[in-house]
Amino acid sequence: MNSQLLYNIAITCLPNIGAITAKKLIAYCGSSENVFNEKKSPLEKIPGIGKINAQHIFNNKKEALETAEKELKFIEKNNIHPIFFLEDAYPKRLSHCEDSPIVLYAKGKMELNAQKVISIVGTRKATDYGKEFCEKLIADLASHQPLIVSGLAFGIDICAHKAALQHKLPTVAALAHGLDRIYPNQHGFVAKQMQEHGGIISDFKHETNPDRENFPKRNRIVAGIADLTIVIESSKKGGSLITADLANQYNRDVFALPGRLNDEYSEGCNWLIKTNKAALIQSAKDIEYIMGWQATDEKKNNKQTKLFVALSDEEKTVTNLLSETDKMPIDSIALKAEFPMSKTAALLLNLEFNGIVKSYPGKMYKLV
Repeated sequence: MNSQLLYNIAITCLPNIGAITAKKLIAYCGSSENVFNEKKSPLEKIPGIGKINAQHIFNNKKEALETAEKELKFIEKNNIHPIFFLEDAYPKRLSHCEDSPIVLYAKGKMELNAQKVISIVGTRKATDYGKEFCEKLIADLASHQPLIVSGLAFGIDICAHKAALQHKLPTVAALAHGLDRIYPNQHGFVAKQMQEHGGIISDFKHETNPDRENFPKRNRIVAGIADLTIVIESSKKGGSLITADLANQYNRDVFALPGRLNDEYSEGCNWLIKTNKAALIQSAKDIEYIMGWQATDEKKNNKQTKLFVALSDEEKTVTNLLSETDKMPIDSIALKAEFPMSKTAALLLNLEFNGIVKSYPGKMYKLV
């Protein structure tokens, strides 16, 4: 049995210990296993933990490990891949979110760190207007080969997954329950298709029901894993607005499809646009323009700009790293360049002033 994985799962089984607190414990103790082996007194002294949380850990260690053993047997039997938040396979965009899950359970063939990731959400009672727009939008964005993320629900979610499969784009569903089931079960066949070119993910252990309170928790994955979130039809109190709000909190771009004033399932989108919580979207060109997604044949010409500026050796190191990919987070740049974070930030700021680098939400950077 994988001891390290067992403890990584077990820390998520401790009652009253959420993702933020768990990360703090791991950072101070050095590993999940060390958290379980630490004495109560040192745990109490960790900032933000205190006596109550330390007591919770101390009282529930045995039960948490037993639950983790059960989960480990399930994932081994069902070919599920658990991804710890400190592993390279963990979605980097999501890792920048303070409340991102400690462990993601994944099933399928997916690259969660694709160059371009789009989350698409919307009402379960989608109209022809919304579904037709969703299908055309994905068709028009297919040349960028984005990963399409949604929630496998009725309406816009399943429309986005099906359109992605139709255009041979990878697509991933974030679920509000364990991976021992598919909800709604009518979408089981689509979920199976997705596992050949994408898949399903969740931070919920098996035997977790799709209870109402789990869906807002699931939405933080949908919002945090992507470069942008697109809302296609939503009522005034739709769950999609929760996802849009989370995306704004994570400093991600949000787009919304406008509709007629008296259409119930356009009220939410119109409100997002009216309150400047989302950019109005009419076509794929709006995304390409705002996100700076250029056609491949344009990139060669644009990269010539760096020839006109005298770069230091350290700046050349940064630009060479950025030339290898579409976008890169600042922490990855600092790690690969072997520069301190403060120096990396200063270099990127100077390059941005000179029009060589552009910054994006989530502390992402790319060559202009």
